[in-house]
Amino acid sequence: MTTTIRIGLAQVCSSADAVKNLAIIDDHATRAAESGAAMVVFPEAMMRCFGGPLADVAEPIDGPWADAVRAIAARVGITVVAGMFTPADAGRVRNTLLVTGGGVEAHYDKIHLFDAFGFLESDTVAPGSDPLVVDVAGVRVGFATCYDIRFPALFHRLADLGASVIVVAASWGAGAGKVDQWTLLARARALDSTSHVMACDQALPADVLDSPAPRGVGHSMVVSPTGTVTDQLGDGPGLLVVDLDSDLVDSVRATLPVLRNRRPL
Repeated sequence: MTTTIRIGLAQVCSSADAVKNLAIIDDHATRAAESGAAMVVFPEAMMRCFGGPLADVAEPIDGPWADAVRAIAARVGITVVAGMFTPADAGRVRNTLLVTGGGVEAHYDKIHLFDAFGFLESDTVAPGSDPLVVDVAGVRVGFATCYDIRFPALFHRLADLGASVIVVAASWGAGAGKVDQWTLLARARALDSTSHVMACDQALPADVLDSPAPRGVGHSMVVSPTGTVTDQLGDGPGLLVVDLDSDLVDSVRATLPVLRNRRPL
């Protein structure tokens, strides 16, 4: 029996105002649910955009901001994925993806921290350690955050845990060649894991050149297990809703068994 899941990618710009960002989540989750989506994915840093102090807004995973997202998910009847910040050690935070609603309650702490291109995420963020795969509407879905997309082993692990769809929530830093890298990496990780990759980035903000912090370049995309970009947004805000067939993953993995053919080195 074919298992199809409809997923929305909400390419938006979060602000420094956590309450206003909840309104953005409410609006796009409602629209995604009205389109029949079982899950809607928002970018990394939806609680607060990068470029300011994160510890000031960090809350526990059962705190009021996360509870407000839960209430939205429950009201519209959809699984919501949204980036937030939770407290960690030594005044740092964790870069957390909240996954809630539709019978799902989980979270993922970003494992690979963006200490690159002159930005040191590890100064303010503590790394996570545990991959996450959950069942959404009968489909196994794995999760990654931004810089994670540069590390194939995580995507192999998510596939080993049963994921046929892998969500990447990002706030991808702008710069020369960065859109090409974002697209190339999403396609490569789909091929590495022979999974659908749903890569959701923040939209390109109007003031991106005024901030050295990674904010977003847009170009959220859907990539098939064969590495083909099947749908993609531009750099502005938008909501992309697509249907994914998990049986395609089984077919590709039977034909191109890279996961089974791996050998320890």
